[in-house]
Parts: sequence; structure tokens; C-alpha cells
Amino acid sequence: MTGSPIGRSLADSLRWAEEGTDLCARAVDGLEEEQYAEGTTLPGWTRAQLVAHLAANAEALRNLAHWAATGEETPMYSSPEQRNADIEAGASRPPAVLRNLFHEEAGALAADLARLAEEQWVHTIRTAQGREVPASEIPWLRAREVMVHVVDLGTGVSFADLPEDFLHALEADICAKRGKRATDVEGTLAARVGYLAGRTTWGVTGADGSPAPELPPWL
Repeated sequence: MTGSPIGRSLADSLRWAEEGTDLCARAVDGLEEEQYAEGTTLPGWTRAQLVAHLAANAEALRNLAHWAATGEETPMYSSPEQRNADIEAGASRPPAVLRNLFHEEAGALAADLARLAEEQWVHTIRTAQGREVPASEIPWLRAREVMVHVVDLGTGVSFADLPEDFLHALEADICAKRGKRATDVEGTLAARVGYLAGRTTWGVTGADGSPAPELPPWL
């Protein structure tokens, strides 16, 4: 199976996307209706907005799966404005409807990815940030979203609850984007990843034992 530039295999990414989706599904299903309007640990986001974002992200990644399958250029979003509008539209729905939307879009994405043939995984697609990557990156993009945002939902899941091999891959991915200065911290793997993702400074220090500077949210 096709691998990624930093050593992630396609099989790994598909497994992490499935595991992260299952974690999200349990968190979403466990929310009471009134809890959808509450804030998350991600500043400025309610749970309804975050669940709507996860549903919209699955739909957007289905566009990339279609691109890989057909060769027809289908961007994730027509514009940043469309992305934001989709999130707000989803967040305005009743919680039961939003919950079903999450399940439907997540399931549809998984089915689309399962239909891709081996030769289609190497087709070039483009992310919302404009990066040209092989289609084998699609499940990794989804795995990042569901794994990190299930922590953001604030239902009790922490970075320490995420698979260790996923955390290693995520740490490498973030470090490649943030640069060396952001990586000079000491702490457990889960604490380092939570820090690098811009979620917390708990459990980490600078290499010299000094407090680690805050980082802006990543993803």
C-alpha cells in the first residue's frame, strides 16, 4: 500500500481514521441536547459548531475521494466562506439532526475510501491549503481531524487516550510544519503532542526546564 513522505502507511491512516471516528461517535452520541450549545476546549467553538465542522470535513474529503477516483478536479470547498457557512448551517440544526449528519457523512466518507482502487491512491489531489499530495493522504487528513477534535469536544477524552502510534505520527507531522523551535520541549508523548497542537502547556517544559511558551492552535 502507498506510504507517506514521513513513513505513515495507508493502512495506518485508514485504521486511525476509523478509530478516531469511533471515538468521536461515542463522544457525540453521549452528549445531551443542551450540551451541544456549550463551549469546547477550543476557544470560540461550541460543541455544535465542532460536530458540524467534523461532518462538513467528511463531506469535503469525499470531494477529494471523488477526484482520486475519477480524475475530475473537485476541491474540498469552493471557498473559505463556503466552509464557514456549512459549519454554521450545520450548527444551527437540532442536536438529533446534527448527530445523524455526523454519522451519515462519516459513514459515506469511509465507504468512498473503501472503494478506491490501489492505482487511485497515487492520484494527485489538492488540500484546502493548496498542497498537492497523493490521495493516500486523505485518510490521514481525516484521522487528524477526528482524533484532535474529539479531545477538543471536552467530553473526557485526552491526548493520552489516543493511539500511541498515531501520536508519534502526529508529532512528526506538526513538527514538520511548526519548525524546530516549537519542538524543544520535554514531557510525555501525549503532553508534547497536546502542546504542539496548541491545546495546552500542561506537562511540558522547555529543554532547560523553563516554562514552555504557548503556541497558537494547530488544525
